Amino acid sequence: MPAIVIAAAVGVCFFLGYRYYSLYLADKVFGRDPAFVTPAHVHADGVDFVPTNKHVVFGHHFTSVAGAAPIVGPAIAALWGWGPALAWIVLGTIFAAGVHDTGSLAVSVRHGAKNIGTIAKDVISTRARTLFLLIIFFLLTLVNAVFAVVIGNLFVANPGAVIPIFVEIPLAIGIGQYIYRTRSAALVPSILGVIGLYLLIWVGQQVPIEVTGLANALGVEQERNVWVVILFVYAFIASRLPVWMLLQPRDYINSHQLFIALGVIGLGMLVGWNTVVAPVVNDVPEGTPSIFPFLFITIACGAISGFHSLVSSGTTSKQIDKEDDVRFVGYLGAVGEGSLATGALLAVTAGVAASQADWNALYPDFATASGGAVGNFVNGVGVFANNLGIPLDLAVIFAAVVVISFAATTMDTGVRLQRYVVQEIAEIAGWHKLARNLTLAGIVAVVVPLAMALLPGGGEAGYTFGVLWQLFGTTNQLTAGLALAVIAVWVTKNGRNPVPVLVPLVGLLIMTSWALVENLRNFVEAGEWVLAPLDAIIFVLAVWLVVEAFLALRGSRGRGARTDAAPVDDDSPVGRA
Repeated sequence: MPAIVIAAAVGVCFFLGYRYYSLYLADKVFGRDPAFVTPAHVHADGVDFVPTNKHVVFGHHFTSVAGAAPIVGPAIAALWGWGPALAWIVLGTIFAAGVHDTGSLAVSVRHGAKNIGTIAKDVISTRARTLFLLIIFFLLTLVNAVFAVVIGNLFVANPGAVIPIFVEIPLAIGIGQYIYRTRSAALVPSILGVIGLYLLIWVGQQVPIEVTGLANALGVEQERNVWVVILFVYAFIASRLPVWMLLQPRDYINSHQLFIALGVIGLGMLVGWNTVVAPVVNDVPEGTPSIFPFLFITIACGAISGFHSLVSSGTTSKQIDKEDDVRFVGYLGAVGEGSLATGALLAVTAGVAASQADWNALYPDFATASGGAVGNFVNGVGVFANNLGIPLDLAVIFAAVVVISFAATTMDTGVRLQRYVVQEIAEIAGWHKLARNLTLAGIVAVVVPLAMALLPGGGEAGYTFGVLWQLFGTTNQLTAGLALAVIAVWVTKNGRNPVPVLVPLVGLLIMTSWALVENLRNFVEAGEWVLAPLDAIIFVLAVWLVVEAFLALRGSRGRGARTDAAPVDDDSPVGRA
């Protein structure tokens, strides 16, 4: 089947989801109120709380959630066949991610832009807040550590991508300064920034940057680890800058780049008329994880991802200018990520191989599919770009820049979110100096994932990516389920229909609990005495939090539902104009 036909059909489904279902969610489930005064205005500080045009906020939100995961997950899940993977991407985006992302953002805006873990205290119980924050801390540590490793590997494999990625930083700061000081629209400057970025791809091809000599001089065995340290130093600095200075302009540039990448994929498929050579449902080799529940864990971002609730309630909610913007930013962000996941799936099923025999050689087993996921995507997009007349070597660097840009943006946001979580955990523990010292909290937020990223072991992939990453899928999807539990209780307490939230909530909890139990059994049988206890701890925390949510949900029904759209956190200074 021609890949462009599949892409067009998915595009129609996503359009209908945004046009109709997101409107129902905004009005009937989350009760939007155009008169509501958002936290960005009430708490405006010029650093984190900054009322911002919805298109700029969308750029930040979209590129923060669209990291490497919506590329890696579908590229691996293609092993089970493109049919099941595509079905989960489409249905998950429309009926799960759209609800989760929009709901997380809506609830956070109504609670003073608090993160979803803290909101659990207001909506469910004090214990729920602590449990959720511990799960969030572990998830963010994994995300930040692994994305640093992924970017480091891509820099080593594609040294031509180093210059465009790093020069984009001062470029974005210059654009941010111009927009902030002149109060100009961001569209034209950011488009010029994208043009500059792509000109730098040619420069990067001519002047590839390697750190082999530095790694040898420092006695570092893996060149990747030098990049990991550099990336975390940068992330610490970036997390301390006001959002308007670097985060917003860089994310806006990258949001354009994402649309360009999707355009290149779509036009490349159309011009080349590439056909999907992978089977609709694949006869997977023995030893492959079962499609149930592991397909739903492997494709996280791009169908539904708990990380999105952290971004929605962590940085995005602090920038929402009007409550009307929640639907645009939240639901459309989910649709954008679903589109990227679709593009990734088609790149590895229609672009990377010319025949099913060639594709089978790339996907002989689950381990090979996992290890080659990023490379298959980069090469597949390179083929699509080559169909448009772009030289293949430049096209591959372009694809690598796309992946690195998204991963780096997610890491930027992830470290900032980790700082927020560190401060909140410190406040609960009574460590007030850590809770109130942004620099100290930022150091903790960087040192923990940095240490994890540099841990020895795990083979060529590293300990974090080769070992601990096995817990990411379940932890991430579990976080999504727990966020939906908080949203469901909030919706119920406000007297609105919780069914659109409860359906994906139940589905996610079943799949993630199933996967946690399966993984626990596998870890014990394999003697993985680091992963097995961690898996068990996460499972216990999750069950505990679900029980707390169920009791709160039952209690809210028993007492009678609220009929207004006011926030449950009655102490919040945020409210109506």
